[in-house]
Amino acid sequence: MRTIYLDNSATTKTDPLVLSEMLPYLEELYQNPSSAYESAYKIRESIAVSRQKIADFMGCEPDEIFFTSGGTESINHSIIGTASRFGLKGGHILTSSIEHSAVFNTCKYLENFGFEVTYLPVDANCVVSAEDFEKSLRQDTVIASIMAANNETGAIQPIEELALIARKKGVIFHTDAVQAFGKVFFDLKKTPISLLSFSGHKIYAPKGIGVLYKRKNVTIDPLLHGGPHENKMRAGTENVPGIIGIAKAVELLKSEDAEERIRAMRDALFFRIKEEIPDIKINTAVGNSIYNTLNVSFKFIEGESLSTLLQLDGIEVSTGSACSSSSLEPSRVLLAMGLSHVDAHGSVRFSFGRYNSFDEIDPTVQSLKAAVSKLRLISPLKKD
Repeated sequence: MRTIYLDNSATTKTDPLVLSEMLPYLEELYQNPSSAYESAYKIRESIAVSRQKIADFMGCEPDEIFFTSGGTESINHSIIGTASRFGLKGGHILTSSIEHSAVFNTCKYLENFGFEVTYLPVDANCVVSAEDFEKSLRQDTVIASIMAANNETGAIQPIEELALIARKKGVIFHTDAVQAFGKVFFDLKKTPISLLSFSGHKIYAPKGIGVLYKRKNVTIDPLLHGGPHENKMRAGTENVPGIIGIAKAVELLKSEDAEERIRAMRDALFFRIKEEIPDIKINTAVGNSIYNTLNVSFKFIEGESLSTLLQLDGIEVSTGSACSSSSLEPSRVLLAMGLSHVDAHGSVRFSFGRYNSFDEIDPTVQSLKAAVSKLRLISPLKKD
């Protein structure tokens, strides 16, 4: 049976060009880059080249790029590292109610150390208000962390405006760009983002590698302690194949010509669902979202049941964030947008990538129509 993978916001397939670039570092160039012989020196050079490639793409200096194990570590390092710099003795943290668990639960953790956290609300389009953001900054705010694009709805946040407000108030500003990186571009020379996190496996690199951008004038404490790796910022032997891979993936983003094709596929599915399936609610504001994501609530049914039936036809989608899709709780993000528990439970996320094709749209819609009709027939929520 053909598999139609529509869960690219959960993870992406490793690009063959990325894999090809990594293979020599899994086979011949396996030495520890910290060792004192010629092969290790060559590997250190390759890491430096990778760092430069990413810095060139982001418009920053190579010594502002730090390699981590992924988005979650970069985010934890940013928030806990900043809180630690201020002594882990409490203070104020500003974030939003729609953050990924990597931010949300890190802030919850810091509440145990006396930090007071403000979780900003969002509007019906899943967007944080810049006015609310400015009003909520305080004299004792140690860090503000707002995601660049939401992982469930794709909603793009006003990061440039928020970063400028934070700088005006003298507050360190972090953005979780895991879903946005490569889809939303930031001019780091004009936008005063202090810290930015992204992950390799969302951009066709493998899992287990991420990047933390740290502006030069920003000081944070290390999260991991040990050797002097990553300029004493992140102890641990470097994941060399991952570093080579994520740099190649970033390099490929420069020549990415799939954006319009992916957007067109997402929009085609949007219009087909809107026209052919009754009693739905589109949760993605397609005019202000990353181009690959579509979140839809199918009324009177549960998203998990719908996802299960779609799987029988080989169609793979997600209910909410991949990191919380096994939870029976309704999406925290959709509730924050004002959806009822029932509508939030009935949501499904479709996310496209460079390996999807237009001929996958029709079978997806046909399967959706059949599955929705079947589930509504037995739904206790469906009105006659």
